[in-house]
Amino acid sequence: MTKQEIFKAYEDYIVPSYKRLPYIFVKGKGSKMVDIDAKTYLDFFPGWGVSNLGHCHPKVMSAVREQVSKLIHLPNNFYSLAQAQLAKEIIYWAFDGKVFFSNSGAEANEAAIKLSRKFGRGARYEIITFENSFHGRTLATLSATGQAKHQEGFAPLAPGFKILPFNDLGAVKNSLTDKTVAIMLELIQGEGGVNVAEKDFILGLRKLCDEKNLLLIIDEVQTGIGRTGKMFCYEHYGITPDILTLAKALGGGLPIGAMVAKRNVADLLTAGTHASTFGGSPLVCKAALAVLRAIQKEKILKNVCEAGLYLKGKLEALKAKHRIIKEIRGLGLIWGVELNQEGAEIVNICLKNGLIINCTHSTVLRLMPALDVTGKQIDKAVVILDKALSEVEGGA
Repeated sequence: MTKQEIFKAYEDYIVPSYKRLPYIFVKGKGSKMVDIDAKTYLDFFPGWGVSNLGHCHPKVMSAVREQVSKLIHLPNNFYSLAQAQLAKEIIYWAFDGKVFFSNSGAEANEAAIKLSRKFGRGARYEIITFENSFHGRTLATLSATGQAKHQEGFAPLAPGFKILPFNDLGAVKNSLTDKTVAIMLELIQGEGGVNVAEKDFILGLRKLCDEKNLLLIIDEVQTGIGRTGKMFCYEHYGITPDILTLAKALGGGLPIGAMVAKRNVADLLTAGTHASTFGGSPLVCKAALAVLRAIQKEKILKNVCEAGLYLKGKLEALKAKHRIIKEIRGLGLIWGVELNQEGAEIVNICLKNGLIINCTHSTVLRLMPALDVTGKQIDKAVVILDKALSEVEGGA
């Protein structure tokens, strides 16, 4: 198919629920993407954080090739070697608990919501979430999301959620009732503008949950699997959640989600209370195992810390140079560049010059390069971004 034929097929046959950029990519390797015209791009936003190890990582490809010739799918009323191995590996990296496998972050968060209600035993069901959060597109996770723009047109939303200001412990304390069962949040709000939770806020939430017998649910769909320089972002705060949700990067490009819950809580989901037909198939579990082992063997977390500091320094230098940059914030290799104007034009200019980045919340440029990104690749990306910023300022 030609480019125009592909565009026309999308127009005719695919639901228009995405705002698409007019680029057609056909190949990827590491941080490099190649479009249908054979033009190469440096990808600093690989798959919305799915491809943490870059595109087509050799260890992931090898694991998938090996498994796909043996067994692709296995129903969850049988035992799976790959699922057992992956669950054990996740618990090794996380905390003592049990894992439920799904296909996406939204499904992992749905499982966390259902488990919370089980924990509340019918008497407690309210979950506190936060403004500018993003927990998924299903009706329940959309209701938990603290962004009205995503909820428009889908009323009535699912009941049982209270959305409060982020980093405001007092607001949480004042909102507790005898119906409250859990507090759910992202430690870095990616879709909400790369807003980082304050340490005192998180320590306060953990203490509050312990005192009031509430569940602390940490949504690490975007920050998990090494993105912040530790396997999980919660490790930076010196706390352990009661429930942890994962997806995106876990499968190295294949669709997998996981909810990890402390043992006493996890066992509330007894047989028949929750399920996922495709959750934790042998294929995706083998891919996820390859991801976790690559992170360990290739010293990925060390690179995230070093490259993250280097990228931060480069972005701070851009802030000093460009008047349209208001603030730089982030951790590890997730960074937000907040502008005092909309950022879509800058994203488009970067794309034309071979750099893929993202703009969220309309004014925040988001950079999330592969975790094995090099200093040379960061330099190249910053040069392109610098030129785009200059072009926009010059035309202002």
